[in-house]
Amino acid sequence: MSFAAGPKAYDRFMGRYSTPLAPLFADFASVGDAQRVLDVGCGPGALTGELVRRVGAESVSAVDPSPGFVEAAAERHPGVDVRRAEAESLPFEDGSFDATLAQLVVHFMGDPAAGIGEMTRVTRPGGIVAACVWDFGGGRGPLGPFWIAARELDPEVDDESERAGARSGQLAELFRGARLRDVQESDLAVRRAYSGFDDWWEPFTRGVGPAGGFLASLDPAGRSQLEAHCRSRLPSGSFDLTAHAWAARGVV
Repeated sequence: MSFAAGPKAYDRFMGRYSTPLAPLFADFASVGDAQRVLDVGCGPGALTGELVRRVGAESVSAVDPSPGFVEAAAERHPGVDVRRAEAESLPFEDGSFDATLAQLVVHFMGDPAAGIGEMTRVTRPGGIVAACVWDFGGGRGPLGPFWIAARELDPEVDDESERAGARSGQLAELFRGARLRDVQESDLAVRRAYSGFDDWWEPFTRGVGPAGGFLASLDPAGRSQLEAHCRSRLPSGSFDLTAHAWAARGVV
């Protein structure tokens, strides 16, 4: 899936969670010195930046299908080999990397099994493949209050809960299907502070991802109704939200 929204809109919408998630995810994948690492579905580069800090720009490659994200990631992280590519068709030779990671992207892959298969192919024997997806199935992701309210307006809405990796065990199942061994699953959690409801709501109006697309599809009355439903589920004044992501890793 290619995102039409620009890098700054994505930063405001999801970067506030993906950036603090990146070090937790990189730790889970055991990314460290002297490794060559690939970031699949890099977006504007939240995880890419964490990988650069750990192994150096010359040892990091990144791919994304969205031209705007590729341009932003390359600009933000000079020296990184950033290319436009789909996860299902990675432009690298077999066994090119010591670790291949996909942060918050498996549920957007057109063919998740093929995407994990490609990640496995480009990772050397003994190397690590890792992925994480928000717990949409359990409603514990950062968009939980939004999708709960949206389902009240439209029970058929795509709330991302049925997408690949959004429930416990699904990523591990995909990894075993790719013949990865020693598969492990974990729950990664990040906490975000908001100054108030408007601070939380405004990023949804930028049209990013399925949530932003759903909001944009509503007429003014529908948008107002959804905003009111969301407001009723969140505290007045400042508040914190904790978001959980399912993560899996396996050895090639």
